[in-house]
Order: sequence, then structure tokens, then C-alpha cells
Amino acid sequence: MAKGHRSQIKRERNAQKDTRPSAKLSYARIPVQKACFVLDAIRGKDVQTALGILAYNPRYASSVIEKLLKSAIANAENNNGMNTENLYIAECYANNGPIMKRVKPRARGSAYRIEKRMSHITIVLDEK
Repeated sequence: MAKGHRSQIKRERNAQKDTRPSAKLSYARIPVQKACFVLDAIRGKDVQTALGILAYNPRYASSVIEKLLKSAIANAENNNGMNTENLYIAECYANNGPIMKRVKPRARGSAYRIEKRMSHITIVLDEK
């Protein structure tokens, strides 16, 4: 049998919801492996240090993740009323997205498949 009334189930589910500020970028045209190189560098750092690391990182993913981090900071400031100086990166991860499949012609009429991978990148902040 069911646990309770539908409104009771919804109330319990919303009580368990994570209230930390976050930002998510879906369908980023970056492979997960390349995004994780940058995410590993900023995981656990405070926001100002992470922005400095991203500004001087030569990888393409760093510019995309920097934009995402600024969005998460704005969410924390405007929606949750948090102070920017106390924020740090609690979680940051990249999950696999869909793969665009392309074909490159090769010798003797054969073809090689080229897979252009995408990722879903998430950054979750928290206060010290």
C-alpha cells in the first residue's frame, strides 16, 4: 500500500530537497574527461581562488566553467542571500550527455565514426 496521501508524499520529498545554491549547464560541447581536469583543480576551493584558477587555466573548458561558477555565485547571492566571501565549492562534477555521431571517409570507401561527446556540468556551492 501507499505511504500516505499524495500531498504528504510531496511534502516529505520537498523537505529532503537540497537548498544549497547551484548552477547546471546541460549539453556542454566538452567531453566529460576534459571537463573533469578543470573541475578537479577547483573542487573544495573558495570562490575567489577558484575564479583565479579558472582565469589563468589555458583549457577551453575553464572558460565555460568560469561562466557557470559566476552563475552559481549570483544564485547564492540573489536567491539565498548568502555572502560571497564565505562561499566555497562543495561539489562539482560532470556527467555524460548525448553523443553526436559523425562519419569521416577513409581509404577504399570505408568510413570511421567520429564521436563528439557532450556533458552536463554541475557546480554546488556552500557557506563556510
